[in-house]
Amino acid sequence: MEFRGSRNPVRKEPQHRINELIRANTVRVVGEDIETGVYPLREALAMAEAAGADLVEISPNAEPPVCRIIDYSKFLYQLKKKQKEIKAKSVKVVIKEIRFGPQTDEHDFNFKLKHAKGFLEEGAKVRAYVFFKGRSILFKEQGTDILNRFISELEDYGKVESAPKLEGKKMIVVLAPKK
Repeated sequence: MEFRGSRNPVRKEPQHRINELIRANTVRVVGEDIETGVYPLREALAMAEAAGADLVEISPNAEPPVCRIIDYSKFLYQLKKKQKEIKAKSVKVVIKEIRFGPQTDEHDFNFKLKHAKGFLEEGAKVRAYVFFKGRSILFKEQGTDILNRFISELEDYGKVESAPKLEGKKMIVVLAPKK
């Protein structure tokens, strides 16, 4: 199979050097049932072969490089498993937005308030804003009143992370859920 031009196949090098791909003359060998120490590369390779496993370079920048005697596929599996655990433990911050107009009426306000309560109970942050179109920017007080009322209605569900402030044509407030 031959490729020409920009369709050249990309060869991905392995993440770690194993066995004969290790370039150092001496390596520090670690592993289970093995005496940790600095060995010449040939001797370390012989130890790995005797154990029926691979010599895997774990930290190539160390002096001398650290290698582990382990089955390479098992080593990759353990790495993937650790990364998956780390990803599962990390917290993803979800921000839900709610938009008001300066003349938002009672029913719309209550409808959006109900959604905001639900978002905060789910653990998401709520970013509420009043959007001023055209000349409605003259009614900044109405926007402030709406957001202050919104904050007071949600006191039991969330705490204010940033007070209402005007950014361009939007007056924004951010609420975080109470733990």
